[in-house]
Amino acid sequence: MHELAICQALLEEVERIARERGAERVAMIRVRVGALSGVEPELLERAYEVAKTGTLAAGAMLTIEDAPVRVYCPRCRAESSAVAQRLLCGICGDWRTQLAAGDEMTLMSVELLRSDSVTTAG
Repeated sequence: MHELAICQALLEEVERIARERGAERVAMIRVRVGALSGVEPELLERAYEVAKTGTLAAGAMLTIEDAPVRVYCPRCRAESSAVAQRLLCGICGDWRTQLAAGDEMTLMSVELLRSDSVTTAG
């Protein structure tokens, strides 16, 4: 389950951000995951519950959003939405497209808690 390794790397980045901003705890982490990223959101949630133990994010909620799949078509020079199993141009229907988005996992924001306030990074 490579989602555990992904969570560990995610939490390292979140803790780095929290420390830079003087936070005592992390309240919420929001990520966006594309259908073609190779990351299963359900497995990511399960791995997160294990990985967050003993970190500044031990009590933090993880929110996972879907990232849309988008393709660029060199034939008609358009970018359009696509389905992960059918990367066809939404304008002209050509199959010779290039993936523009949907294969990424992005840390969108982190809600940090300090004794004097709440701060959102990202």
